[in-house]
Amino acid sequence: MTTPSPATNRDDYKIKDTKPQLGERWPHGGVRGGGGWITSDRLTSTYDLVEQTYYLYVRVVKAQNLPPNPVTGNCDPYVEVKLGNYKGKTQHFEKKISPEWNQVFAFAKEKMQSSSVEVYVRDREMVAKDDYLGKVVFDLNEVPTRVPPDSPLAPQWYRLENRRGETKVRGEVMLAVWMGTQADEAFPEAWHSDASSVTGEGVFSVRSKVYVSPKLWYIRVNVIEAQDVEWEDKSQPSQVLVKAQVGNQMLKTKICATGGNSPFWNEDLVFVAAEPFEEQLVMVVENKTKANKDEAVGRLSLPLGKLEKRLDHRPVHSQWYNLEKFGFGALEGDKRKINKFSTRIHLRVCLEGGYHVLDESTMYISDQRPTARELWKQPIGILELGVLSAQGLAQNGNAYCVAKYGHKWVRTRTILQSSSPKWNEQYIWEVYDPCTVVTLAVFDNCHLGGNDKPSGARDSRIGKIRIRLSTLETDKIYTHSYPLLTLHPTGLKKMGELQLAFRFTCLSLAHLLYLYTQPLLPKMHYIHPFTISQLDSLRFQAMTIVASRLGRAEPPLRKEVVEHMLDVDSHMWSMRRSKANFFRIVSLFSGLIALSKWLGQVCEWKNPITTVLVHLLLCILICYPELILPTTFLYMFLIGLWNFRARPRHPPHMDPKLSWAEAVVQDELDEEFDTFPTSKAEAVVRMRYDRLRSVAGRVQTVVGDLATQCERLIGLLSWRDPRATAIFVVLCLVAAVALYITPCKIVVMLAGFYWLRHPRFRSKMPSAPSNFFRRLPARADCML
Repeated sequence: MTTPSPATNRDDYKIKDTKPQLGERWPHGGVRGGGGWITSDRLTSTYDLVEQTYYLYVRVVKAQNLPPNPVTGNCDPYVEVKLGNYKGKTQHFEKKISPEWNQVFAFAKEKMQSSSVEVYVRDREMVAKDDYLGKVVFDLNEVPTRVPPDSPLAPQWYRLENRRGETKVRGEVMLAVWMGTQADEAFPEAWHSDASSVTGEGVFSVRSKVYVSPKLWYIRVNVIEAQDVEWEDKSQPSQVLVKAQVGNQMLKTKICATGGNSPFWNEDLVFVAAEPFEEQLVMVVENKTKANKDEAVGRLSLPLGKLEKRLDHRPVHSQWYNLEKFGFGALEGDKRKINKFSTRIHLRVCLEGGYHVLDESTMYISDQRPTARELWKQPIGILELGVLSAQGLAQNGNAYCVAKYGHKWVRTRTILQSSSPKWNEQYIWEVYDPCTVVTLAVFDNCHLGGNDKPSGARDSRIGKIRIRLSTLETDKIYTHSYPLLTLHPTGLKKMGELQLAFRFTCLSLAHLLYLYTQPLLPKMHYIHPFTISQLDSLRFQAMTIVASRLGRAEPPLRKEVVEHMLDVDSHMWSMRRSKANFFRIVSLFSGLIALSKWLGQVCEWKNPITTVLVHLLLCILICYPELILPTTFLYMFLIGLWNFRARPRHPPHMDPKLSWAEAVVQDELDEEFDTFPTSKAEAVVRMRYDRLRSVAGRVQTVVGDLATQCERLIGLLSWRDPRATAIFVVLCLVAAVALYITPCKIVVMLAGFYWLRHPRFRSKMPSAPSNFFRRLPARADCML
């Protein structure tokens, strides 16, 4: 495989405008010009961000009085619904003449190859051919049309006909047949003709589903001290530590070598847990006797559900707990279970409800609400997303799309054997903060129940898209085709295009603008912050828990899907990412270089008129220094107005040039896709190579953060976030007027007094300008 040339395919990596026919439109007189219930053109907003797709629905409810087999005297009935070349079957019931199925079949209208739908009732045979019990035939021209929010169509009893359709035979089947769209309530759980070849358990993996992330909590364990610690070998000095474990997470305190029988630590251990709580907090006090052996002194188990919940920074009450201690050695027999001595430990344990448990990078955060629902505020907007279709995917692909925003994950149905699947599914989220990101990705389904895939197959990645809500104008429908770009070991490859329609609706503009002055995360993150190493470890544990819980749903959202959506490997070392972040910083200095060149041209009188105007401005500012600040703010105000004409019209997307994916070399790709730890043969090289990647990964993050801050500075006047730039431009105008009428000396004196104010008058919370700056968008959204 060869990597496409960046020069010839650069346009393929850009967003393309599309003009789909959005909304529900019903033709005059119903479907096919007759037999319908709609008497005029109608445009509704139920599914107004997707293209309307017609489906023929057949609901098979139950049957009664079916004839038994004359030989066996039993009946194992099932129903087969046939429309052209498509056949759908219900499950069969053994020895039951009045079965109940209540199953819905959906046939796409665009693939219909017949003018009638046939419903067969058959008796399953183990050896011979299944017996024919009867059928019911419906003419599609006579099928009624149902439009939500109308109530579901009532099923009716139909007498079964013989093969020729002339006479009625014994038995009845209850059916309902109607024409509808994907807005129908029966659509998500229906059997689809698009997946007619899927059988068995694979049927559940092709349906569209909505998932909810588990509710995550931080568990803070403050290990204060212990009393009456006894160990076996009294000749050895005490080196006592405490190990705490929640599920697969294990942390331990430092060794207290000076406390004797009453060691003191006062250390915080923080874990991540998810509701419903299935694990326990297990505390073990150990005495380090040898380098490779620890002597267990006592043990304590606490159910997580009974721990106190803390919603703010006020400390919780500490408590003494008695540890369980058992006998030593196998010779004591049953005495091992006798409580020999009570060692006590002093703990302060609580569930932190005032934090937001980070399971995704703060650069692409989609939710910032604290864990405790009591601290949630009202939503400020609505995000509506329509997943329309994809174009140019791999041949014979089984594609589905996953979208994540906040706690809600959605997965579209899987379209089989299609390089241009059409989903036309619409979803909605509540928005609590505009400075958040919705993430979408397309995958190839490898779990359809067939034998062509190995049992350990993973759903392969096709491409990923991120959309930052703050870059969207309110109440505007965006219809774009996004390139699906993926970096393979052989280079950058465009896997197709994803067509989307989305809209951000604001419920309260005043509340929306007010949020730009608030901290991005709950205040507990600033009053009692975590260290960087703690955040990395806790985020990894949170991602592991989310992947595990969603993988236990039915049908499961696969681990590889969740990890890709949450960027589980974003912290790993990559020469390509490091170069990309470096050149992001370099590009920011291009403005200073251009300014220095312009000043050089002014000094060299390249443009005499410009040079004269600069001399005049210099004289004015020297004679009237109080005009320096008003002039600066007025100049920024004018720049902001000038840049309004060239403001971005499209939301940001994955930029391969910015990501340094077009010019990556094979050696760098081999390093980026190498395993961690490395698969190199030499032990010394492996150790040094892994250490280099670990250190360089941190440097890469720091460089990326620096680039982000600089890009946010430029974003003040770039209109990437139209509301933030509008706020800043208005503030510049107000500042220019205020500084014009206020003496400069007074401004400088007040600024100095404010900067030198007493710590008593300082708040631990970040200031409004700092919060505003942190909420500005950066180009990190465009990184692969």
